[in-house]
Amino acid sequence: MSLNQPPGLLYTYRRCPYAMRARMALLQAGVAYQAHEVSLRDKPPAMLALSPKGTVPVLVLPGGEVLEQSADIMRWAFESTGDLDAWWARAQTPFNQSLWARCDADFKHHLDRYKYPLRFSDALGAEHHAQQALAALLEPLEEQLQAHGQLGGATPCAADIGIFPFVRQFAAVQPASFEALPLPAVKAWLAGWLQSPLFDVAMRKPPSSTK
Repeated sequence: MSLNQPPGLLYTYRRCPYAMRARMALLQAGVAYQAHEVSLRDKPPAMLALSPKGTVPVLVLPGGEVLEQSADIMRWAFESTGDLDAWWARAQTPFNQSLWARCDADFKHHLDRYKYPLRFSDALGAEHHAQQALAALLEPLEEQLQAHGQLGGATPCAADIGIFPFVRQFAAVQPASFEALPLPAVKAWLAGWLQSPLFDVAMRKPPSSTK
């Protein structure tokens, strides 16, 4: 494939929550892309030449421009197609912006230490970080979802798919512990996204990787 012709080339990794949110946004916006599934142990030199940070997702647009952050890819996907149904615009409320920032900062910090306690020299313990993650994101998310069902209101917006992959990751660390939490709205919201056609398509393995 030539990078000067559509569709764009997306360097991705199926289980990465950042790459997951980018794929879901591209699919929801109707943007064609060619996925290159990256091995995190053997990152392709072509990707590293375009984006030395070495993390996914990385989107190479048909004109050669490179987008290296998942939020930038999501914004470009919706805005480049006219933001039908205001998926991006409805994610820009002060609450949604604050919740998204919490997700990517405090929640991700504690999620990593909850999921991978042996990777971090942290005496506080996994349970401490689970509680901090709960306070940072899941409790305010529960309150909002009880009132509206989705972060976009009655229907989803980009904030929903921006945050969902990280909540999915948290729930999968200790499923029984997650089920015991008093978060009925979050659980219903998470189950809905896990069963959604958008998530199903986003998680399909690409046929063959581009070299």
